[in-house]
Amino acid sequence: MENKKFSPTQILILLGLVGLGFYIGFSGVGRDNNKKDEKQNDQKTQEAVKAPVVDIELVKKSFSDAVIKFGDTSKKVIFLEVSDPSCPYCQIAEGYNNELNNGAGDRFKMVEDGGNYLAPGKEMKKLVESGDAAFAMIYRNGHGNGEVAMKALYCAFKEGKFWEAKELLFSSKGYSLINDTVKNDMTKTGLMADFLASAVNSKTMKSCLDGNEFKDQLKKDTDISTTLGVSGTPGFFVNDKMYSGAYSFTDMKPVVDSALQN
Repeated sequence: MENKKFSPTQILILLGLVGLGFYIGFSGVGRDNNKKDEKQNDQKTQEAVKAPVVDIELVKKSFSDAVIKFGDTSKKVIFLEVSDPSCPYCQIAEGYNNELNNGAGDRFKMVEDGGNYLAPGKEMKKLVESGDAAFAMIYRNGHGNGEVAMKALYCAFKEGKFWEAKELLFSSKGYSLINDTVKNDMTKTGLMADFLASAVNSKTMKSCLDGNEFKDQLKKDTDISTTLGVSGTPGFFVNDKMYSGAYSFTDMKPVVDSALQN
């Protein structure tokens, strides 16, 4: 068998093809991967820049900007609750809808029902009433049906009946009314007012709901929650410590106790 010899021209062509392959491999695919990495890094950097630094001064400002608030920023403990009355886990965190808590699994079964869950809504209220803490509630859309209900809470707060109205709205019947009947339909404010009649006079409530006093407050509250870095509901702050989700108050208690002892 004869050894096949390549001409100088053929050798140059082969060397050119090999060089082209290396060029494509290193400058083509490699550049695409680098671009992807650069985009991912840029995205992470942008997210880091957007994430707010929440300190106690921002918490105090958010408290001051809220409509619904009890106490003042001189308290050793400041609670912020970012919530939507139509949101199931917001309901769970209040502790007035036992049926919903029990249906969500053992993790959310309340102590009164034989479980270990301490609803932060109830525990925060106790500390506010004892004078040990300040509290503010801020709206953020978390489930899509809570606008009329939240406006009703603004109105109830104005009448000095916030806690009573809150307990009704975060009950099983309240949850059903909010999500199945009223939703965000402003033509059904009468139904909401009638439901809350044991807390606030129905005519007073309907007049407030139909008025303009709180027409922009939902957006203002949402802006406050965004400034705090809250993107879902519920969200809680114990001073500058954030809890995203329906945490048990057991998880918050060490922070509360530490603040009260200082």
